[in-house]
Amino acid sequence: MEGTTRLDPSAERPHPCLGTAGGKGSRFAREWVTISKQEHIDLRARANYWEAQHARAKAQVEALTQEVARKEATIKDLRQRLFGKKSEKHGPLPSEKERGDGDDAPQRKRGQQPGCAGHGRTPRPTLPVVAEQHAPADGQSACPHCGLPYRRTPALDEQSTVIEEQVRAYTRRITRCAYTRDPGCCCENTPAVISAPPPARLIARSPFGVSFWVEMLLGKYRYGQPSNRLLQDLADQGLPVSPGTLAGGLQRLTGLFEPVLEALYCKQMSETLFNNDETRWEVFVDLEGKVGTRWYLWLTRSASVVFYCIDPSRSAAVPGAHFAGLQGERAIIVCDRYSAYKKLARLAENILLAFCWAHVRRDFLEAGRALPALEPWALDFKARIGMLYHLNQQRLAHWDPDRPLAQQGAAFEHAQAALQAALADLHAEAERLLAQDDTDATLPKVARARCKRVLTSLLHHWSGLTVFVAHPEVPMDNNRAEETIRTPVIGRKNYYGSGSLWSAQLAATLFSILQTLALWGINPRAWLTAYLNACAEAGGQAPSVLAEFLPWSMDAARRAELCRPAAPPTGIDSS
Repeated sequence: MEGTTRLDPSAERPHPCLGTAGGKGSRFAREWVTISKQEHIDLRARANYWEAQHARAKAQVEALTQEVARKEATIKDLRQRLFGKKSEKHGPLPSEKERGDGDDAPQRKRGQQPGCAGHGRTPRPTLPVVAEQHAPADGQSACPHCGLPYRRTPALDEQSTVIEEQVRAYTRRITRCAYTRDPGCCCENTPAVISAPPPARLIARSPFGVSFWVEMLLGKYRYGQPSNRLLQDLADQGLPVSPGTLAGGLQRLTGLFEPVLEALYCKQMSETLFNNDETRWEVFVDLEGKVGTRWYLWLTRSASVVFYCIDPSRSAAVPGAHFAGLQGERAIIVCDRYSAYKKLARLAENILLAFCWAHVRRDFLEAGRALPALEPWALDFKARIGMLYHLNQQRLAHWDPDRPLAQQGAAFEHAQAALQAALADLHAEAERLLAQDDTDATLPKVARARCKRVLTSLLHHWSGLTVFVAHPEVPMDNNRAEETIRTPVIGRKNYYGSGSLWSAQLAATLFSILQTLALWGINPRAWLTAYLNACAEAGGQAPSVLAEFLPWSMDAARRAELCRPAAPPTGIDSS
């Protein structure tokens, strides 16, 4: 079209946010531009194209921003796992008061504090004493001038104490005295030669005595040492033992502990409060229908018994089978939020679950550690949970276990009301945050999702988290179980698990027995020595009467005897 002013298609369109320069009051608003229809179509098409490109780029930038935030959170979490402190008590998210001058400044120096009275040297009255006399060297006990000797004055002797540890393998050479019949004896049906009976053996025709197997069992199942290290230690003492000999002997001993394990189970099923946990345990056998070597070691701890069982499954059928023998009308299980326990509680009406506040606290700590935007929020809930622990301790200080909850004293009722108020405040805060639109619109989307997930889990498990309020005997967390299961976890890390079904069962059995003994304060070495000697006296079988070996049925004198260290062997030639 001639005589018309055309708009340059390449010219930049005025931005609507430029003010009067591109608004109705500018001089460009009073000028008309005439273009062809085709050019108008092309410009509209180009505008739509670049608007679509802009929207697509904006969405990609938003997605990349979230991905960067997610990866930064992952990096921070992994860095914290690698370099951070592992203790939850002194975690990586201290409050401002705890931080001091720096983020990593400790609250106090480790060890004894200046100005505090120490406990002094630890007395060890049960250690045997080997007396030694050290005299001056030759020529030093006489006067160097006149040569007259010094006189020994015992009243001026000085005492020095040095504690030594000697581990020594030795051979017991037993002489069985033989007696022949007198020539004048003509009695019938009498042997011509008599001798002392052979020594009792734990395993028939085995050259190894009770003390050998006590050391092997303690080394592997109490101290977490692999078999090859135990054998290397024996070889360094001059006692080489083949791995097959050790494995065969342990297999023969498995049946001796089955009656004790059955007694532990029966005792535990008569109780009402339990702490449960589970951990993986490798069993390197091929089992039909089982894929892989990952089995599970299940722990149930009560007031009197620590009981382990090993199973290829992690389903609810395992704790269901264990608690099928409950003798009481009601049982409370303190556990984490694993679904197997929830299913168990749904199927068994006499089981009540009490969930662990330490796991809830860990949720907030991990969220704040992984996402910096959630750190103030996580610290706030960490402080609230810490206050719950404090109020519960104050409540328990006034609790009388022999009186019902409704008949406690005024101090307990006051502490109970303060605890309930703190719980109600925490619950209301969680509900308030969840009721907000996406929790907090100022937070990144990944942080809002993490925050919502943690709060939803808290409210979903609220009934189990508050069981301890109506039952003061119930702990707020499952730390008892997690502390108890550490010994098997150390053993698993050192010797990777079990190579056969019988060795896996022996591990669960010995873990149960040794940790139950520790629960009662009984010396495991003394108990194992006494029990295996009784088995040897019974001809390599379990003793028929177990009362003197069960902590809850033995008398006080017997318990005190087994609480002391095992007596050292006698008759060793020290030359």
